Amino acid sequence: MRLRALVILLLVANLGYFAWTRGGLAMFGTVPARFSETEPERLAQQVRPQLLQIRKDEAAAAAKP
Repeated sequence: MRLRALVILLLVANLGYFAWTRGGLAMFGTVPARFSETEPERLAQQVRPQLLQIRKDEAAAAAKP
């Protein structure tokens, strides 16, 4: 009986967290902050982020069987 209650409690907690992160609880005044709102100093420290390029490592891709 205790295990069932624990599982139900965890399920309700996860559903509540999911609803909160998706903005489903906004009508109650609880909206999570966006990343840009919580750490504006990190965004201000970026130096030309448009120059960042993500490339595949050709040597590692050729070595894979």
